[in-house]
Amino acid sequence: MRRRSSASTEEDPADEAVTAEGAPLDDDERDRSFTTAKFDVTRHSDTLDRRKVEKALSTAPLTQHAWSIESETYGDVRKLEYALPPKSQSTVEAKMPEHKDWRRSRIHRSPWRGSLLTSAVTVLSVLFLYCMVRSVLTRQRDPKGCNMSYMSPMFAKLSDFDTEHTRFASKYSLYLYREEGIDEDTMVKGVPVLFITGNAGSHKQVRPLASEAAVYFHNHVQQDPEALKAGIRSLDFFTADFNEDITAFHGQTLLDQAEYLNEAVAYILSLYHNPRRSRRDPGLPDPSSVILIGHSMGGIVARTMLIMPNYQSNSINTIITMSTPHARPPVSFDADIVRTYQRINDYWREAYSQRWANNNPLWHVTLISIAGGGLDEIVPSDYTSLASLVPETHGFTVYTSSIPNVWTGADHLSILWCDQLRKPIIRSLIEAIDVRRPGQTKPRADRMKIFKRWYLTGMEEAAEKTLSQKEPTTLLTLEDNSNSILSAGERLTLRDFGHSGKPQAYLLPIPPQGAPGGTKFTLLSDQPLDVPGGTGKLEVLFCSVFPLQAGHASTLFSMSMDLSGTTSGSTRLACKNAASDVIPLPASTRTSRNAFEGSPPLSFLQYQIEELTEHQFVAVIDKTNTPDSGWAIAEFSDNPDSLVSADVALRRLLMMGLRVRLSADRPMVSEIKIPAMHSSLLAYKLTVGAQACGGEAELFTPLLRQYLVDPHESKYFVNVKEANINFHGVAPFLPPPLQGRSSASGLSLQLWSDPNCNSSIEITLEVDIFGSLGKLYMRYRTVVVAFSLLIVALVLRKQFMVHDATGVFITFAEALDLCLRRSLPMLLAALSLIAISLASVSDHAKPATAGPLEWATSTNATAMDFTKNDALLGSQDSFFWFLVPLFGIVSVGVCVLVNYAALTIIHILSYFYSFLTTKPAWIRNDDRRQRTSAPAFTSVSPRRRIITTGILLFLVSTIIPYQFAYMVACIVQIATCTRALRLARDTRSGLHCNFYNYAHSILILMLWILPINIPVLVVWVHNLAVHWLTPFSSHHNVLSIMPFIVLVETLTGGTMIPRITTSFRHVTNILFFFLAMYAAIYGVTFAYQLHHLVNVACAWLVAVHFSASKLSFSGLTHMLDGEGEEGDVKKQP
Repeated sequence: MRRRSSASTEEDPADEAVTAEGAPLDDDERDRSFTTAKFDVTRHSDTLDRRKVEKALSTAPLTQHAWSIESETYGDVRKLEYALPPKSQSTVEAKMPEHKDWRRSRIHRSPWRGSLLTSAVTVLSVLFLYCMVRSVLTRQRDPKGCNMSYMSPMFAKLSDFDTEHTRFASKYSLYLYREEGIDEDTMVKGVPVLFITGNAGSHKQVRPLASEAAVYFHNHVQQDPEALKAGIRSLDFFTADFNEDITAFHGQTLLDQAEYLNEAVAYILSLYHNPRRSRRDPGLPDPSSVILIGHSMGGIVARTMLIMPNYQSNSINTIITMSTPHARPPVSFDADIVRTYQRINDYWREAYSQRWANNNPLWHVTLISIAGGGLDEIVPSDYTSLASLVPETHGFTVYTSSIPNVWTGADHLSILWCDQLRKPIIRSLIEAIDVRRPGQTKPRADRMKIFKRWYLTGMEEAAEKTLSQKEPTTLLTLEDNSNSILSAGERLTLRDFGHSGKPQAYLLPIPPQGAPGGTKFTLLSDQPLDVPGGTGKLEVLFCSVFPLQAGHASTLFSMSMDLSGTTSGSTRLACKNAASDVIPLPASTRTSRNAFEGSPPLSFLQYQIEELTEHQFVAVIDKTNTPDSGWAIAEFSDNPDSLVSADVALRRLLMMGLRVRLSADRPMVSEIKIPAMHSSLLAYKLTVGAQACGGEAELFTPLLRQYLVDPHESKYFVNVKEANINFHGVAPFLPPPLQGRSSASGLSLQLWSDPNCNSSIEITLEVDIFGSLGKLYMRYRTVVVAFSLLIVALVLRKQFMVHDATGVFITFAEALDLCLRRSLPMLLAALSLIAISLASVSDHAKPATAGPLEWATSTNATAMDFTKNDALLGSQDSFFWFLVPLFGIVSVGVCVLVNYAALTIIHILSYFYSFLTTKPAWIRNDDRRQRTSAPAFTSVSPRRRIITTGILLFLVSTIIPYQFAYMVACIVQIATCTRALRLARDTRSGLHCNFYNYAHSILILMLWILPINIPVLVVWVHNLAVHWLTPFSSHHNVLSIMPFIVLVETLTGGTMIPRITTSFRHVTNILFFFLAMYAAIYGVTFAYQLHHLVNVACAWLVAVHFSASKLSFSGLTHMLDGEGEEGDVKKQP
C-alpha cells in the first residue's frame, strides 16, 4: 500500500477497490460504512453534509498538509500506515482489530454516560452546595432590627442644569428635595448635600435622610439660638437621577456619573451665588464645597469625582458612604471597572503617603465608611474597609451594630431607610456644619472628633474623653464628718435611690498612679447621668479638694451643690461633670432578647487611671429626695484581674474549642482576647454559664460585646446565654492596611456581669463548622466560575490530546472522568502548595508603620504590595489551604450539572428540529429511490459568510459592544450543536459523533465565559431602554470577538477540526493548560481576562481549521466572486 503525492494524477489502488463495486451504496451499506469504518476516508476540509460524505466515499482523495495534520479516517488501516514507516506497517495491521474495537466504543459512547468516580464527586459537590445554601439561609443569621422611617417627600427638578452645563443632560437629571409641610421652599438656604445613589438605584432613596434632616432642624436646631450662632444651618439635599444606571458592572458608566456630578457640584454652588435662587444671609461667605453621601457604588462615584479632570479643587471635603465596596470591586467582569478601582485607590494611597500636608490634595477630606454587616448579602461588608486607603486621621470604617443606639445590622437597602441609623448620620452632619467658613464645615480634626463621638462606641482607644478638656463647673460642699467616703478598693453598689430622704454623695477615692488595686474606673447604671443643673436621679462628678472662701463660689463656678446640711464645718470640692463621656449600652434584663429592642439604655463610664491624675475623688450623687427605683455600680479594678488573654492556636481552637472560667471575685467588666480568632471565614458558638446570686436578685443579666479594633465592628448580646459569633476580620482578597495591625489583633469579648453575685461564670467557645459554610458563600461567590473554567479547560485539553493521538474526539463526560483520575488531582495539589506559599509570604510581609511625628502613613506606603492577596483564594492564612481542593470538587459537580443541563436543552431542541424538518412519507420514499437524503448542514455561500461576519464586526467596532456579538455566537453554537446531534443520532456515524462532541465542548466553554459578558450587555440594553442613543462608549475591540465569530461560523458548516500529529499539537495543550492555571490563580481578581484567554484559544483553533483548507488569495477571490466549494462553481459568462 502506498500513498500518492497530492499532485499525482495516478489512481490509488485502494480507491479503485472502493469504487470497483460499481453501483452506489444503498442506505444500509452507507450507514454500515461509518459504523464499521470499512470505507471511512475524508478530506481535511470535509463538512458533515451527507451528500459530501457520499462523494467522499466515491472519490476518497487523500492529501497531506505541511503540518502533517491527519484526516479523520475512522478505522481505516491506511491512516496508521501513512503515519508510520513501511517496516512498521505489518505490526500495525496485526494490532488493528483491537484498535478498531477501542475506537468504535469511544466514538459511539453516549454523552450522558458518566463514571462512578464522576458520580461520586458530583454527589459530594451537590451535598456541599446544599449545606452551604442551608447555612446561608438558617445558620449564623444576625437579627434584623431596623425600624421603618416615614417621610413626606417633594422633588423639585432643576431644569436649568441642561446641555449648556453637561453633555449628560439628556440622560441624567438633578433634583432638590423638600419635606412637605415643613420646608416647601425651593430656594436654597442651607448647606448643600449631594446624595449619590448606587448600582441600579433610584434618586428617591434620598428621602429618609433628607426628611430626617428637615424635621430635626425644624423641631430642634431652629429653636436653639446657640446652635444658630455657632454656624449651624439646615441641609439642602440634592440628588441625581441616573435612570437606574448599572455602575457595578461597567467602569465607563461610573466615570460618566463622576463627570456629571462634578458639573452638578459646580452648578449647585452657583445657585448660592445667585440672589434669585438663594435665601442665605448675605453676610455669610458663599459655599465652596458640597457634602457627599453615597450608597453602595455611589460611594465609589464620590471618590472618583476627586480624580476627574473637571473636579474643582476643594469642592468636596466630607464624604459619608454606606455599604460601599471601597477595597475592591464587587465583581471583576469588566476591565474598565477594575482599572478604575486601581486608579482611584492608587490616587488616594499616594495622596495620604505624602509626608507634608501641602503635598496632599486630600488633606482636608474626611471619609467615613458605614457597613451593614452580615445582613448585607449583596456587597460583602469586608470590602467596605478603608484600612488600605485612608489613615485614622482622615477616616474609618464602622459597622451599624457598633453605632450607639443603633446596635443592629442592616442589609444593602435597609441601611438607607433604617430609622435608628439615619438619626446619628444627620445629627453628626449638622453638628459638623459651620456656615461661617467657606467650606461650610468645621476643620477636619474637629469633624473627625464629631464623627468618632457619634459613630464609635466610646470604648475604643481612638475615642477621646472630654473630661480632661473641661474646667471645673460645679462646687460640691459636703459635711466634714460624712461617712459616705468609701475605703480604697471598695465597690459602690446602689440598689435603689432616695432611701435616705435627701440627696447624698458617695465618694470613691482615686488611687495614685502606679498603686496596686486600681488602674481603671468603671461605673454602670440603668439611669441616665445627669448634666449640671439637671433634674435626673444620678450625677457623677470627678472632684479635687478646693479650699475656697465662703461667698466666692458664685464667681468661679456655674453650679453649686451644697450637701452639708446644717453643719458648720464643710469640705468643698471643685468638680467636673462626666455626663459628656457616658457610653450607652443596651439594657440587659431577664426579659431582654435583642440589643435594639428600644429599652432605655444603660449608662457606662470607663476611665484609665492616667486620665484621672488631676482628681482625688469620684463623687456619685444620688439626687432623689424620695425612694425610687434604679441601681448603680462603681469600682476601681486592676487590668490584670479583668483581662484574660487566650493564646490558643486556630487549629486547636477548631478541634477542642475554648473554655474560660471567670472567678467569683472578678470585676464588673471582664475581657477575653483571642488573637487566633481573626478570620472572617469562621463562625463560632458561644455559651455563657449561669451565675447564682444567692438571696439577692441580679441587678442586670450578663451583657456581652464582641469587637474588633480594625475595622470598628461591635456586636452586643443582651441577657446572653448563647451567642452566634461571626465578624469581618481578615478577609480574602483584601489589600494590606496602610498601617500595620496592632499586636492585640483578633477578636475580643467584653462581658458585663453583676459582681455582687459572688459566683463564677464559665464561657465556652466552639467553631460552628456548619455555620462557617455560609461565610464562604459571601467571600467566594465568583470562585465557582473561575474554578469551573479550570475544569472545562482541563477537559478540553484532554479531549484534544486524545483526538490528536487516536482520531476520536471523546465526550465531555469521558474526558472529565480521565481528568479526575490523574491531571486534576495533581493540579489541585500543586495549587494547594501555591496557596500555602502565598499565605506564608503574606504573613511574613513587613507592614508599614507610622512614626510618632507623622500625621499619616510612612513614605514607604507607596512601596507596599497592595496586590499580594489577589492571587488564588486570596487567603492570608495558610490554614485554609484545603479550600483549593474543596472548591475544585465543588466545581467538578457544577460542571457536570451544567453539562447535563446543556445536553438536555440540546436534545430537546434536536427533537423539535427533527419534528420541524421531517418530510412526509411519500417524499421520504422518493428520496430513498433516488438514494439521496436531506443535508443537516446547509451549504452557505462563502461570500455570504464573509459579508455577514464583516457586518457584525463593523457593528461591534461602532455601535454595539462585543458582548452582544458573543451572545449571538453562543446562540448560533447552540443551533450548531442541535443540528450536529440530529445528524449523529440519525446516521450513527463516527465522524458525526466526533463533530457533535467537539461542538458540544466548545459550547460548554462558551457558556462559562457568558457570565463574564452578560453584565456589560445588560448595561448596553439598559442604555437603549432609557433612550440613550449615543454609541456605547467602550468594548468595541473587534479582536476581542473575531476568533469566536470565525470559529462559530466555521462550525456552522459542520467542519470537524483536523488532527495535529507534529509538535504543533503541544500548542493546544499549553494554551488550555495556561487557561486552567490562570482561571484558578487570577480568575477571581481579573475575571475579564478569562474572556481574552479563551479568545486566544479560539484563534488557535481557527488557525488549525484553516490549516487544513485550501485557503489562498485566488480562492478568496473566487469566494467573493460567488464561487462555492466542492465544485459548486458559479458559471461565468
